[in-house]
Amino acid sequence: MHGKPWTVIDLFSGVGGMSYGFHVLPNFKIVGAVDAQIAKPSGNRGALQCNRSYQANMGLEPIDADLFQLKPVELRNIVKSHLIEDRLTILISCPPCTGFSRVIPNNHSVDDPRNSLVTRNLLFVEEFQPAIFLMENARELIKGKFSCYYERLRDKLTQWGYKIHEKIHFFNHYGLPQKRERALILAVKDKLCLRTLSDLWEGYSIQKEATYVRRAISVLPPVYAGQSDSRDPLHIAPKFTRNQSIQRLQSIPHNGGSWADLKDHPNAKNLLTPAMLRYIAKGDLGSHPDVYGRLWWDKPAATIKRECAHIGNGRYAHPEQDRLCTIREMSILQGFPQHYKLIASSRANIYRQIGDAVPPLISYQIARLCEWILTNKKPSIESVILPNTHLRLEDLTKV
Repeated sequence: MHGKPWTVIDLFSGVGGMSYGFHVLPNFKIVGAVDAQIAKPSGNRGALQCNRSYQANMGLEPIDADLFQLKPVELRNIVKSHLIEDRLTILISCPPCTGFSRVIPNNHSVDDPRNSLVTRNLLFVEEFQPAIFLMENARELIKGKFSCYYERLRDKLTQWGYKIHEKIHFFNHYGLPQKRERALILAVKDKLCLRTLSDLWEGYSIQKEATYVRRAISVLPPVYAGQSDSRDPLHIAPKFTRNQSIQRLQSIPHNGGSWADLKDHPNAKNLLTPAMLRYIAKGDLGSHPDVYGRLWWDKPAATIKRECAHIGNGRYAHPEQDRLCTIREMSILQGFPQHYKLIASSRANIYRQIGDAVPPLISYQIARLCEWILTNKKPSIESVILPNTHLRLEDLTKV
């Protein structure tokens, strides 16, 4: 129904995690991408600098625009010359998940204005009439307090003739070395047959060991905090700015330890913060043990979030070395190929770019799934493994 190459537009394109899976397949062509490059919710546009990374890997400069303000017809006029027969095959939209995420306490009661970007997608779908519409977001998008935005989107797409599949996935089930729980929405129109990731993997699974931190990053050479590998400048972690932080991490047990393990340490009063001591006194640590936590070698990594640039923000410390996981380690755990270029004026922004991204290891599978939908020819299971990632053919198991 759509001539090749199949054209793709990526709204909220970020560092290119979702785009990349399509970009590396010859039958797809990215004709447009849009991102406002906001580093923090209260920050200025352009601060994240993710469009620089996107252009370095995709060869296309995204439009620096606020999708609250950009009109669909304006976007069409920009990309019109690149469309085949004035038609768009795939529209991708992965709007900010910050307002839906359950880890932010306010989201249980306060409706974040950015949540309405979910329904604003309808304007772009109406303008471009894509054959396939894709969205990835926090699981709360479809089952949280403010799932009403998704319900409006789903109802309107159904009225327009789209068939829709929504599901919450643990991406480690598809080979990602990270326990990442995300909602994936797939909508197809006309006479296309709706397929899913579960259909793509029917009859096969991934060996658990292939999703462990050990398999993903243990081959990288050791480095100290602030020191980079001479062969890879992105294999670097920030320096410690406080002696207490490095002393605390040095005291935390290897392979999955956290600050909670220091409660009986003879120097606990000096190693732990006042807040940590209060949690211990109450006997209710909640989710806080992950702060200053080390990854386990033989488990998937904890969920990598956008503020992963400090060990005090989650379980982001190396299993053995006394430092935060390096940029390269974090990108591998997030499913990026080992040659992926990440560019920003600050390392904190590069970590944010990684944490915000859809894992390319997963987007490549989604792109193969879209090929199947468009051609009605199922790809071989071997073809769904993104080259230059930690995943190998021998990691597949026939069920």
